[in-house]
Amino acid sequence: MKSLAALIQPEIEEMIRSGQWGELREALHELPPADVAEVFSELDAADAAVAFRFLYRDDAGDVFSYLEPEDQEKLIAKLGDEGSRRVMEAMSTDDRVRLLDELPYTVAQRLIQSLDPKERQATLAILGYPAESVGRLMTPDYVSVRADWTVERALSHLRKHGRDAETINVVYITDDDGRLVDDIRIRQLILADPEATLESIGDNNFVALTADQDQEEAVRLMSRYDRIALPVVDSRGKLLGIVTHDDVADVAQAEATEDMQMMGGVAALEDAYIDTGHIEMYRKRAIWLAALFIGQTVTIVVLGAFQQQLDRARVLVFFLPLVISCGGNCGSQAATLLTRALSLGEVTPTDWMKIVRKELVTALMLSGSLGVMGMLVVWIFTAAGHPATEFKMSLAVTVAIAIMLVVTWGTTVGSLLPLALKRLGLDPATASTPLVATLMDASGTLIYLAIAILVLTGKML
Repeated sequence: MKSLAALIQPEIEEMIRSGQWGELREALHELPPADVAEVFSELDAADAAVAFRFLYRDDAGDVFSYLEPEDQEKLIAKLGDEGSRRVMEAMSTDDRVRLLDELPYTVAQRLIQSLDPKERQATLAILGYPAESVGRLMTPDYVSVRADWTVERALSHLRKHGRDAETINVVYITDDDGRLVDDIRIRQLILADPEATLESIGDNNFVALTADQDQEEAVRLMSRYDRIALPVVDSRGKLLGIVTHDDVADVAQAEATEDMQMMGGVAALEDAYIDTGHIEMYRKRAIWLAALFIGQTVTIVVLGAFQQQLDRARVLVFFLPLVISCGGNCGSQAATLLTRALSLGEVTPTDWMKIVRKELVTALMLSGSLGVMGMLVVWIFTAAGHPATEFKMSLAVTVAIAIMLVVTWGTTVGSLLPLALKRLGLDPATASTPLVATLMDASGTLIYLAIAILVLTGKML
């Protein structure tokens, strides 16, 4: 099914060719900004620049923020310095900072210098924070009031200044020094007595971020407290700006995508999958594959150390993949569950003892079931006439015990590895499925062959 943008694009192109500028402006105004951005991305850069000039000022900023970085660069080049300046000033400060981050340095500097002094100051203030900090995510476009104001005065102030705010769902109360002391939802303000003071209807209970916090913390707090915006303060409690739900949603999507890619054994992609070049895709995947390849050589060393035993009882090799896959699968499950739990703030590294207890109980239950299944597999595949038939029960016990130990070990490693990485300040997603599987190949092989020697010496060995 075609999208709305795909359906209306031919009409937009016809309006541009025939010079129907009034109709073009109204048609673009009636479309959601995201759909207009999609139409522009499919237009020739020159046509997109022509159409862009006929957007209403407020629409232009919104549409531009939805364009992909490469489309933004092309449009800026076609619009020229004056047109680009108008676009930049129409954008919200946080969207403007995100654009400048993506542009080449020389282009970004030229655009910053072209901004209105007030807009330039706000933009540079946000650009001064680290790339992944809340400070880069915030916008200074908010409405603040004083605690001693009446509700009527606050609403009057909101009507006057609310148009320039990112959101007016929450109004922030500051003291004479600009420190945040409370926040009030607009619904509470509208329903209050007009003569009541804001101090009397507030509860001095608010949640705030600091500008130097990681953006992931904004995602976690926004979800935990079900807010559409959160205030951002400095170390002294002075209100600097706000972070809104749409910006946090972008961060959450980017973080989830990065975690999924890393858990698949791929370095995080900077661009969308379809836009990533072959060389870049090779580089992102080859690094991990090479590291895992080297890790797998440990398995060769382990197998070489038990070569004599394997020569005497080659049947052990038949069940080796079965044993180590059980450990790898269970370890990968545990690593995935813990990585996601850490991301959501459900657990922290300090909960490691609770996690170990929980995973050990689960591992014992899983290992028991898989151990019984392992015995049945050995019993079935070593049928009458097989060289190992005479020692069928001993071989089945060996495989069962090995599976139980490998599953327990794999689950423990898979659950503790993300916690250890988090404690070291690394991304828990690094404990990817391929990494855990590689670790279990070597350790699982060692466990299996060690159990075989203990059980089968004097029988098959």
